[in-house]
Amino acid sequence: MLRVKGLLHYGLQVPSLDAGSDFYRAFGLEAAERGNAVVIRCDGREQDQTVLTEGPVKRLHHVAFAVDPDSLPEWQRHLEGLGLKLLDAPADVPGGLWFRDREGNLVNLRDEGIAPWRAFGTTDAQDANVGDRVRRIDQARWLNATEKTRPQRLGHMLIFSTDVSASEAFYTRTLGLRLSDRIVGGPVFMNSGPGDHHVFGFVPAEHPGLHHSSWMVSDIDQIARGAQNMASVGYTKGWGLGRHTLGSNLFHYIQDPWGSWIEYSSDMDCITENWQPNDWEDLPAAIWSPEAPADFITNQEEKPA
Repeated sequence: MLRVKGLLHYGLQVPSLDAGSDFYRAFGLEAAERGNAVVIRCDGREQDQTVLTEGPVKRLHHVAFAVDPDSLPEWQRHLEGLGLKLLDAPADVPGGLWFRDREGNLVNLRDEGIAPWRAFGTTDAQDANVGDRVRRIDQARWLNATEKTRPQRLGHMLIFSTDVSASEAFYTRTLGLRLSDRIVGGPVFMNSGPGDHHVFGFVPAEHPGLHHSSWMVSDIDQIARGAQNMASVGYTKGWGLGRHTLGSNLFHYIQDPWGSWIEYSSDMDCITENWQPNDWEDLPAAIWSPEAPADFITNQEEKPA
């Protein structure tokens, strides 16, 4: 069965490209104009991670996944065999195969490799003294724990769905994504093979849209420093610090200018093909954290016409 190699980037339509650039730069990312779009990248990684286009309202524009080099003809046969109609690429994001999922979201398959990401630097958690494991001796950790937060890579994203079970089945059948874990009546988390516990998933809602994107940083210091910096420039609404249940990652979320969330994340579970998914009943989102904002799972995108 065909399976995508991983998540490449996502596209957002936003009312102001300037506001979008300012927000993502404050978060620790790089923003550059490309034609009529703004491309967001991580420092030291030659791969688009977010593509911003301008429009009257904020809206999830598309999701892009990587496939094996030279495999697009095989993917075309596969998708058309499932009865999906292939579409012309948007002018601002050329290349690859394009189609819509069961709820109208644009999906893009691109036969380009997943670019290597920058190695973590001086704040690497491998130097942490934890219990009886002592790795940092005669060094004051706080002296090099103040480095500016710079996400290493886009880790995962969750989107809203009116039927998470149907969406899970669609992305399993069309893209080969596999179930990692699900909360019965709640979110579904999916993987693209060995690696992060999840790269994609769904949150129940009355109409589709972006719930959050998650960006990997090295450790708890980078999470806390990033949250502190975002608050200092006006982005004070968030949720964290905490540790999630499914995926186990440490997190802090910040609400973006359009009502979605963006997450600093670290220490994500790593899985292999041997991972067995579970259905979890009444599982909280975190094993410890402050209380989540009341609108954390509210879809603030306008309902598509």
